[in-house]
Amino acid sequence: MKNLIAFFEIPAVDLDRAIKFYQSVLNTQFTVCDWGKEKMAFFPEEDGVCPGAISWSDHFKPSKDGVLISLNCKNMETSLSLVEINGGKITIPKTKIEADNRGYFSVFIDSEGNSIGLYSDF
Repeated sequence: MKNLIAFFEIPAVDLDRAIKFYQSVLNTQFTVCDWGKEKMAFFPEEDGVCPGAISWSDHFKPSKDGVLISLNCKNMETSLSLVEINGGKITIPKTKIEADNRGYFSVFIDSEGNSIGLYSDF
């Protein structure tokens, strides 16, 4: 069965600021495409497929009240320590998921105003 999520887009008001934020917090690089009225910074491929992008367009409006997606990170403490330094705000600190020893989660507001989750095994 295919993954349930085909692709996600995180809206940005300032694409360069959002790229800097996510590069720092997730220690990753992006491939940027500019089509004039729409710009996207693609997350690295996983098993040959790009899972999503940071997107800018006149009609995209970041919101802390929209759908919550959670991104995997290697080290929760390291990623969270970079959130506020890069213009974000932690709204739920590292929290143990009690069901079936599934790891940890946290939630932050990114540099654009989106509510985003993090997930880590430890």
